[in-house]
Amino acid sequence: MDWQLQLISVYDFVCNEYNKGMSNKMNRFSNYVNLSFSDEEVMTIYMFGIMNNHDTIKSIYNYTNNHLIQWFPSLPSYTAFVQRLNKLSCLFSDLIASLHQYFPKEDKAKDPFVIDSMPIILAQRGRRFKAKVALEIATNNGYCATKKLHYHGVKLHMMGTYQKGSMPVPQYFGITNAGIADIKVYEEIKEHLPKNSKAFADKAYQTNNEPVANQGNVTLFTPVKKAKGQETLDAADKLLSKAISSVRQPIESLFNWIEVKTKIQMASKVRSYEGLMTHLFGKIAVAFFLLKTKFCS
Repeated sequence: MDWQLQLISVYDFVCNEYNKGMSNKMNRFSNYVNLSFSDEEVMTIYMFGIMNNHDTIKSIYNYTNNHLIQWFPSLPSYTAFVQRLNKLSCLFSDLIASLHQYFPKEDKAKDPFVIDSMPIILAQRGRRFKAKVALEIATNNGYCATKKLHYHGVKLHMMGTYQKGSMPVPQYFGITNAGIADIKVYEEIKEHLPKNSKAFADKAYQTNNEPVANQGNVTLFTPVKKAKGQETLDAADKLLSKAISSVRQPIESLFNWIEVKTKIQMASKVRSYEGLMTHLFGKIAVAFFLLKTKFCS
């Protein structure tokens, strides 16, 4: 897809969804709002900029001003653009819901679920103690075991259905503070899963040191943990852990793909709660739009 067709397809989709009722969420209390530059254009510019590897609002604005001004002749100043964009996080959330309708639905008879989380980092290491951004949700007690990193921020949680040889299809996602345990999020999600579901996760989701646990309507599979003082696992436990890890590994691939496409993980340029919500929902909307293109091709 060439860039003109991609830009038009994004704008067309955003306009269609906006006209279905998203516009009702936007209240205009000022007589001086310049509506010659529409909400649809703001959302399109942001999404298209991310798709073209511009991961900050400043970079997206400069790219649009330098190369796409003939498409957006009423582009306001940078400050006005940022203010407009940060008021649209709720619309990006609605856009995600609309995009999700195009995804393949789970086959309740056979598709297992895979679940994991990734950190969204506002400040890291020592700087996390001084961070004051988005305290409505962000906390400074986050820890990413994979990166061995302490951070101030939030977590993105996602559960998808396993697809052999491909990335999982996202079915559930949510945002929590950085310090919440992954198992607590799973406990909330599992109540909504179909009866006799199977879910695969990493060791952070394990309870009572059981690699396979029947929990209501869901059987949860996690790699085997070593007992206290145990140096190595026995052969059977190694095989079980390898089998479980091979099923849950694609959820990591999905997170890696989202990061490559949107650069969602580092949010150090965010300066407000509204900005954080736009960063999260706007970039997830981009990822879901690209997945929609993949699933519907």
